[in-house]
Amino acid sequence: MEVLDLRTYRDLQYVRNTEALMKGLDSRLKVAAESLNAKSFQELKDKMTELLPLMPVLDQYKSDTRLIVHLKEEVRNLSGSLLAIQEEMGAYDYEELQQRVLMLEARLHACMQKLGCGKLTGVSNPITIRASGSRFGSWMTDTMTPSADTRVWYMDGYYKGRRVLEFRTMNDFVTGQNFVQHLLPHPWAGTGHVVYNGSLYYNKYQSNIAVKYHFRSRSVLVQRSLAGAGYNNTFPYSWGGFSDIDFMVDENGLWAVYTTNQNAGNIVVSRVDPQTLEVLRSWDTGYPKRSAGESFMICGTLYVTNSHLAGAKIYFAYYTNTSTYEYTDIPFHNQYSHISMLDYNPRERVLYTWNNGHQVIYNVTLFHVIKTSGEL
Repeated sequence: MEVLDLRTYRDLQYVRNTEALMKGLDSRLKVAAESLNAKSFQELKDKMTELLPLMPVLDQYKSDTRLIVHLKEEVRNLSGSLLAIQEEMGAYDYEELQQRVLMLEARLHACMQKLGCGKLTGVSNPITIRASGSRFGSWMTDTMTPSADTRVWYMDGYYKGRRVLEFRTMNDFVTGQNFVQHLLPHPWAGTGHVVYNGSLYYNKYQSNIAVKYHFRSRSVLVQRSLAGAGYNNTFPYSWGGFSDIDFMVDENGLWAVYTTNQNAGNIVVSRVDPQTLEVLRSWDTGYPKRSAGESFMICGTLYVTNSHLAGAKIYFAYYTNTSTYEYTDIPFHNQYSHISMLDYNPRERVLYTWNNGHQVIYNVTLFHVIKTSGEL
């Protein structure tokens, strides 16, 4: 700014001096015109004619200079405003600023609550994240943690496995780097595992016992039998693979999908307490589990595919809020022809699949109902 001031002042003085010189020259020419001979007068007149076009240029330069001076004043005013803002911000301590942020987050959450759960209307084309592992397996991210947590868990195989790989980020998972290993105290069965709020929920091998394994403490927090649930390939999905018990998470919490002899092999959907693994409520969907390729929960609705092979589609939906069902016809592109794991992540609103040694995701399209303050 000081350099601009100096240059502006110097150039303005030059303009003023030049302008005065030209005006003085014009006056002298008029006074001395009679004493000059024709040749000298013509020479001076020609010089004057050459200089005359500079007059409007000089006027414009003066105008530009005034604009620069005005701009300089605005910069000074802006600097003063910024200083005032800085002093005002300094008046708040960390706790006050944190409280203001929490209040804004609460308001945002209240706005998001107006966007109700939706009905599935479409599934995108598959997006292949990685090709690794055997034909069967599961992979997932935490369905509840804050979005800043980008860890990925990877479990290859469908029975007797105990090794869980935890990758720091999705990029690390893609490259196969930066991971730690968890060795489960009990082997798993099937591929219907889910990570929810820092814990892995899975079916203990050769039993109908649900296990909750906490990653941070590397210990089993609780295990409980799902009374009457089939296991050990008694009531699997159509592809087999000890897929008798399938854990899921949606916007409403933790679920278990299985069947029993009492339900004649039809899919049972149960709400499960994530702390105790106690079954809170169950629904008999009436859909035979062995005829289902895979299934997943969205907003309290169970969606079932009619096959695990190529040509599969989302064929059946059971609504737990009304205990009703309908047959659907939602295309589902099974790119690698053998899906052995299919789960919905409500935090990311995508489907995770393990498809013939490929880890794949699908975006979903939901039809939302906007809740107004007058509605319950």
